[in-house]
Amino acid sequence: MRIKSGPCLWSDKPYYSLDHYFKSVYGKKIYKTALNAGMTCPVRDGSLDTRGCIFCSEGGSGDFAAGCPSGIADAAEIKKQLAAGREFIKSKYNGDSFLAYLQAYTNTYAPVDKLAEIYEAALTDPHTIGLSIATRPDCLPPDVIKLLKELKEKYPEKCIWVELGLQTIHKNSINYIRRGYDNSVFEMAVHDLEDAGIPVIVHVILGLPDETKDMMLQTIEYLNTFSIFGIKLQLLHVLNGTDLAADYQDRKFDLPGKEEYTDIVVSCIEHLSPDIVVHRITGDGPKDLLIAPLWSADKKSVLNGIHAEMKRRGSYQGIHYT
Repeated sequence: MRIKSGPCLWSDKPYYSLDHYFKSVYGKKIYKTALNAGMTCPVRDGSLDTRGCIFCSEGGSGDFAAGCPSGIADAAEIKKQLAAGREFIKSKYNGDSFLAYLQAYTNTYAPVDKLAEIYEAALTDPHTIGLSIATRPDCLPPDVIKLLKELKEKYPEKCIWVELGLQTIHKNSINYIRRGYDNSVFEMAVHDLEDAGIPVIVHVILGLPDETKDMMLQTIEYLNTFSIFGIKLQLLHVLNGTDLAADYQDRKFDLPGKEEYTDIVVSCIEHLSPDIVVHRITGDGPKDLLIAPLWSADKKSVLNGIHAEMKRRGSYQGIHYT
């Protein structure tokens, strides 16, 4: 039986894509410029651990961001990275509007005056439509929430988003990946950001060791209970130099094949609330670091396969089968 939980209004893809959102709001394509503000995180600096999350490379999940500055960046460094990112994108595409994306490490993990300097450097750039800040739910103290709210009021024409790395709701997986916080911390962070008027994007990893498809769908259904703005569905990548790579090479777990991943991600999209913007449905780890799955390096093929499977099933975001 097919159950429809919401309208299907998307013309470009069978889900509410970020590209569709941007074109609906801004009337054109928006490009992301990934930034590295030179911060660290509590699972690297010794506050919780020194090893980082088990899947995280030395680039702090920001391997496609600009090069790491010496220490925490200042406004000039952020503007320099924005200009370089803009020129790189313009060399490949015909775009003139950009979203600044603080991607590497934990981008609320610094003194609030330094955060204000970094954020305003991005928000005042005339070429950006706003700022997306990747961080951890346990790195959003009251003074940071207050800053985000003040910036939202100061720059009402710019979007300000916060991206939270939830990854999973399952305790064994949480402990294995060294996430370092309970689900209740995530819930409080979402509540505080919602009160401040800051849209939330949630990162979810599909294919974690010992997680079944049903467990992954439980994470999706959990997120449907919140008023989140967006989601990033990320295939688990094994990257060179990570502790995850050592476990993989010791054959402690297997990764899903391309067909299995396609089935999982399509099912997740089918179960996802139709109000949630889908920012990503796969991922492409840096080719010089990627150990597995190697099929994921052909991102175009993966995306085409997902779209073809959704077409074959006649499925859309918010429609699932029971």
